[in-house]
Amino acid sequence: MPGRIVIGTSSWADPGFIEAWYPPGLPARERLPYYARWFEAVEVNSSFYAVPARTSVAGWVRATPAGFTFDVKLHRLLSRHSADLKTLPPELRDRAETTPRGRVILTDALQAALADAVLEAVEPLRAAGRLSTFLLQLSPAFKPREHDLDELAPLLDRLAGVPVALEVRHRGWLAPKRVRDTLGWLEEHGAALVSVDAPHDGNNPTVLPLVDAVTNPHVAYLRAHGRDLDAYTRGRSVAERFAYRYADDELREIGRRAQELSEEADQVRIMFNNNNLDDAPVAAQRLRELLGQVAAGASEAD
Repeated sequence: MPGRIVIGTSSWADPGFIEAWYPPGLPARERLPYYARWFEAVEVNSSFYAVPARTSVAGWVRATPAGFTFDVKLHRLLSRHSADLKTLPPELRDRAETTPRGRVILTDALQAALADAVLEAVEPLRAAGRLSTFLLQLSPAFKPREHDLDELAPLLDRLAGVPVALEVRHRGWLAPKRVRDTLGWLEEHGAALVSVDAPHDGNNPTVLPLVDAVTNPHVAYLRAHGRDLDAYTRGRSVAERFAYRYADDELREIGRRAQELSEEADQVRIMFNNNNLDDAPVAAQRLRELLGQVAAGASEAD
């Protein structure tokens, strides 16, 4: 029996999202409950920039119905992006080392402490059965010639018990000569490959080849970033890079990819990250409709 397909967006509080999709004047505290009326899952994006307060996380549980689930993006330092001291929890700042430019140096001890801080913060989600995965969105600077995936093993071990969905951002990891090793490593460590819907043609290191694979039988993950190659590679802001309005034929293609993944995974999570104004929620809602139409058509054919 195919696995369940769950659809959501990469944040419920993106500024453009707030401006274009929510009812005018909706209080901030009402946004997540409103979002949960339409979708059954969401990525937490704010956790990339700072570890959330446990009280806030407990509020997310109260604000959403049973069965609503979260994917928590790991802190930028854990995903090998540069980070300032102020992004760390206050109790970790005194022990952190920095470069002359003020960038935090990721040591083994700091990684363990930061991972523990994340686990403590999201415990209300885990205890309620609402934490689906941790999303580890690697920096494009984490590339094969300079790094090894084994560098990530201690972090995945620290987070054991919660699947990690790992998104590489350098095409070298999925190049023909290396993709088998990458997928094998993910499978060995119980991590789920994040497949992407994005431009796949081009020589820019951030333009990945199209690779769909299930490396954790419990969960597969697909993030939709939009298909505008020029914006994706040249955009200076997040809104510029990921601004994209999906057409129905493109959404059907994403749906087919998800259905193929669902043949091997218990659950497929599709998160729309084409976050310009209401592009993401509109695409997510439309894909749900299209998948429903496909299911209805198949039922009638039977």
